[in-house]
Amino acid sequence: MFANFKRYGEEFKTFAMRGNVIDMAVGIIIGAAFGKIVDSLVNDVIMPPLGWLMGRVDFSKLFLVLPVNGKWEHYDSLAAAQQAGAVTINYGVFINTIISFLLVAFAVFLLIKGINKLKADKKAEEDAAPTTKECPHCFSKIDIRAKKCPNCTSDI
Repeated sequence: MFANFKRYGEEFKTFAMRGNVIDMAVGIIIGAAFGKIVDSLVNDVIMPPLGWLMGRVDFSKLFLVLPVNGKWEHYDSLAAAQQAGAVTINYGVFINTIISFLLVAFAVFLLIKGINKLKADKKAEEDAAPTTKECPHCFSKIDIRAKKCPNCTSDI
């Protein structure tokens, strides 16, 4: 029984130490931290001026209380409604979440665009590198890797 645990442990160690698994874990951790930064950007930097421009509205406090037994209740704040056990639709929080998503999607777009540009630049650099050279004896074009000219058979 314990021999199986040891074998599974070795298999798991082999799996976990693969480069792509470690890269994925690092990506998830950085992604979670990036998500927190974007949430803070939306909630603390973007939404306050936007709410101020729209008449001093705090989007995170926008809500709609659903009626109970056909009767509409009024609550002064989202916290009061939730404390009373009212069923609320928190559309202001939803608006904040949509803006956070759009910012993250835009940041990922810019990241991918930058990576693609680097790949294109590298490919263009590789394509620009010479692939032929001239034989110093017969002056014919030969492959840059050639050590002997295929035309005059001279050593290069």
